[in-house]
Amino acid sequence: MAEFSKTWTWYKNEWHEGNPPLMGPRAHAFWLGSSVFDGARVFEGVMPDLDLHCERTNNSALALGMNPTIEVGAMMELTKEGAGKFGTDAAIYVRPTYWGVGEGAGVISVNPDIVDFCLTLFEAPMPTSDGIRITTTSFRRPTVECMPVNAKAGCLYPNNSRCLNEAIAKGFDNALVCDMLGNVAELATANIFLVKDGVVQTPVPNGTFLNGITRQRVIKLLTDAGYKVEERTLRYEDFHAADEVFATGNYGKVTPVLAFDSSEYGSGPVGQKAKELYWAFSHGQL
Repeated sequence: MAEFSKTWTWYKNEWHEGNPPLMGPRAHAFWLGSSVFDGARVFEGVMPDLDLHCERTNNSALALGMNPTIEVGAMMELTKEGAGKFGTDAAIYVRPTYWGVGEGAGVISVNPDIVDFCLTLFEAPMPTSDGIRITTTSFRRPTVECMPVNAKAGCLYPNNSRCLNEAIAKGFDNALVCDMLGNVAELATANIFLVKDGVVQTPVPNGTFLNGITRQRVIKLLTDAGYKVEERTLRYEDFHAADEVFATGNYGKVTPVLAFDSSEYGSGPVGQKAKELYWAFSHGQL
């Protein structure tokens, strides 16, 4: 039986401790994958961009043909209530989730109005490593014509898992994933940036990966601080030639990339500045 960190889940107007059973085998999501979620963070007493994460949860549900049932404001209030069940110094992962329960036309489609929701909070310490090492992967990001890449959908994550497991098997921490045309899209679990000659560059959102909330925040913070930030088409060779690489995502916020295969970078000054700016923003100091 899996061991989980301290967890509380709000479901049907009640809080449940631990890992309660919420879904039956006839639920659409159980066998046909109609689930969406988002991830926010509570740490050091702050909840940065919680409203945007809650809003994206509802937008993701709509993208999969499900009508959301919880307003953004209510989701935020529930998050604050749930966070109170943890210690004041706890680092918490916040995961609102919708899933399809009822079958629609032809069984395979989801019924847009028979949908369930839960909000799960669990202890998840902020990463403390000096950085990560990344490699290539043989798997690629799909397009919106064949998968719901415009949503944070559970059905996308088996592919992310393949990318990540392949990288780990090669002795690395994460994978730099390309789109179907061979352009770099993101890491298996986060968005990606490089720095070359003082210019910050990141893959342009092209419909194959989510334009992450932390990604957007870091772009704004760096731009406001006077850095030139470009969204552009990037290839593997651009990362090999980079002076510095770092990743952004909700789980770890800003993470240095120490190496891409044989290309070594170490922890660079722009990534460190991005992290400092993000922490200052999160704590209301900007």
